[in-house]
Amino acid sequence: MKINRLFKRGKQDKIMELSFLYAIPRTQILDTVMLIITKIAGSYGQLWGIVGLALLIPPKTRRTGIAVLISYAGVFIFGQLILKHLFNRPRPCQIDQAFALLVIRPTSSSFPSTHSAWAFAAATAVFMKFKKPGIAVFIIAAVIAFSRMYLFLHFPTDVLCGIILGIALGFAADKLCDHFAKKKETRS
Repeated sequence: MKINRLFKRGKQDKIMELSFLYAIPRTQILDTVMLIITKIAGSYGQLWGIVGLALLIPPKTRRTGIAVLISYAGVFIFGQLILKHLFNRPRPCQIDQAFALLVIRPTSSSFPSTHSAWAFAAATAVFMKFKKPGIAVFIIAAVIAFSRMYLFLHFPTDVLCGIILGIALGFAADKLCDHFAKKKETRS
C-alpha cells in the first residue's frame, strides 16, 4: 500500500494550495527570471554538485565541499528515489493541465521538492562553517524554492518539506564530516 493512501489529503487542502499557487503574481520579467533560475539549478540540482566540487579545491573549504556532496547524494537517495515514489503525489501542473507552463510538463511526482531540498542542503552545509556566504546561499535557495511554486511545478507543502529535508541532510552531512575529521585528528 502506498503511503499516499494512508495520508490522503482532503479536497479542501488541495484547493487551498492551488489557490495559493494561482495567487502568485506572474509577469514576463518574473517568467524570464524563474526560467533562468531553473536552468542554472539544473533538472537534478546539478548546480549543487558543481558547488560541492568547487569547494573541494581550496583546502579551507574542502570539508564543506564534502558535506555539500554528501547532502546532495542524500537528497537524491531519500528525496528523489525514495520519498517521491513512496508518496507519488501529482504535481499542480498534472492536476490543472490547462495552466500555461513555461517548462516541459514533468512526469515525476511532486513530493518533496528535491530542487528545494538540494538548495537548502547546500546552504545549510555552507552556513555551518561559513556564516556570511551561507546566508547568501540561503537567499539563493529561497529563490529556487519559490521558483518551483511560481512555475506551477510544486505545491507549497512540497517545497516546505523539501526545505526541511534539505536542512536536515545538510546539517547531518556537516556533522558526519566533523565526526570523521575528529577521528582522523585523533589517529594523527
